[in-house]
Amino acid sequence: MKELEDLRNKIDKIDKELVDILNKRGKIAVKIGEIKSINNKIYYNPARENKVYANVKLLNKGPLKNDHLVNIFREIISACISIEASIKISYLGPEGTFTHLAAIKRFGQSRTLIPVKTIGNVFDNVTKGLSEYGVVPVENTIEGMVNVTLDMFVNSDVTIIGEELIPISHFLYSKETDKEKIKKIYSHPQALAQCRNFLEENFKNAELIDAFSTADACKTVMQEAGSAAIASEAAGSIFGLNALFAHIEDFAGNYTRFLIISKGEKTVKTNNDKTSIMFSIKNSVGALYKILKPFYENQINITKIISRPSKKTNWDYLFFIDVDCHESEEKIKNAIENIKEFTIFVKLLGSYEHANV
Repeated sequence: MKELEDLRNKIDKIDKELVDILNKRGKIAVKIGEIKSINNKIYYNPARENKVYANVKLLNKGPLKNDHLVNIFREIISACISIEASIKISYLGPEGTFTHLAAIKRFGQSRTLIPVKTIGNVFDNVTKGLSEYGVVPVENTIEGMVNVTLDMFVNSDVTIIGEELIPISHFLYSKETDKEKIKKIYSHPQALAQCRNFLEENFKNAELIDAFSTADACKTVMQEAGSAAIASEAAGSIFGLNALFAHIEDFAGNYTRFLIISKGEKTVKTNNDKTSIMFSIKNSVGALYKILKPFYENQINITKIISRPSKKTNWDYLFFIDVDCHESEEKIKNAIENIKEFTIFVKLLGSYEHANV
């Protein structure tokens, strides 16, 4: 087995070199942090991080896959920034939810991730400066928009600086090892809805019970015999439950989109940007047409348009649109200027780079 021992010795030597190189990177990160502190610069720069990931992919010659290297570098960056400064991120918790996974995907695990109970709590923490950033769900490909998140933008002074797409894959967890013993199934209402066909086929007589979150469902199941929880793969690992079934969602290709919010922060243009805008229109003939026309005339692609009740006056609505460009571009400045006479108010929610799956 001398050949195996020689290979292990080579790995040990490479590991030593990696530790030395990573610490060199860390020392440079500290110097960058000092310069940013003196000049009051922000510590988190999503465009810069995405550029690092793009470079890693270009440099990769295998056998490691691009995704593997990006995950490694995400944690390296997260660790380096954590020694530059303490950055706090609030997210819709608890630990083990899909929002938690989105926060880790965006920021890594070395930054301070703070689980909170509601989407409103995330917005409040960012607005009050208790967290530099927040992560909230906004849209699911099966269940549609998360209206609470949209409504929070009306009165909250926050800016969208990024988005993440997380594949939604559900597992059925329990302390039991025999599915015949399962009499109750707990989960968040959306998760139950996304697994409706599976539950009908396999647990027709089980009681389905709404939980505050998929992670809370796991906590309940830990204390209750004869029960099971629908949750993410990460949640099952965190709570040490048995996976009775994997990938039980009814539809493949199910994703949830999450927004990264901050207080008044702006992003730099990347040429792969979208901008989110909220407005309320005056009640007049052709008002919506008059709003959309300037975007067409400025050759701006509108990728999404959603309406929500204003909750102030009956039959009064707010509109949310996403467009393909950055707020710094003249064409969007022109479009917004041209719609002002037809709106009660216009609010630019932020520009950010399109997320990759």
